Amino acid sequence: MSHANAALTPRQRLRVARLVVDHGWPVSRAAEQFNCSWPTAKRWAARYAAMGEAGMADRSSRPYRVANRTPQQLVRKVVHLRWKQRLGPVAIGAKLAMPASTVHAVLVRCRLNRLHHVDKRTGEVIRRYEHVTPGAMIHVD
Repeated sequence: MSHANAALTPRQRLRVARLVVDHGWPVSRAAEQFNCSWPTAKRWAARYAAMGEAGMADRSSRPYRVANRTPQQLVRKVVHLRWKQRLGPVAIGAKLAMPASTVHAVLVRCRLNRLHHVDKRTGEVIRRYEHVTPGAMIHVD
């Protein structure tokens, strides 16, 4: 989604691309008309020629793959230490000789960065009982 002050919204991109591709305008002239650089106008024209109107939409800037992702075997060790010994990122990093920030990133990815649902002493899942009225669980013999 383009922001409010964007020079080229998807509609404007389409107009630039159609001038260049369909009407045969020079790229520099179309860029001048829409107050953008010629490489930008050329990019939108190329996308329009390749994909049509669908190519004018915004794209995600997220990378397709991460080249230096933590190996799966190391992720398993981090998760194992977190569950069995309930260690923090600094302690796990010291045991596995890796930065605490990397350990924290792995724990966040595995949704284990917070252990509020686990009892610190026993490691058992905490079962909480909530009732509509206070004292609803009172049992008197």
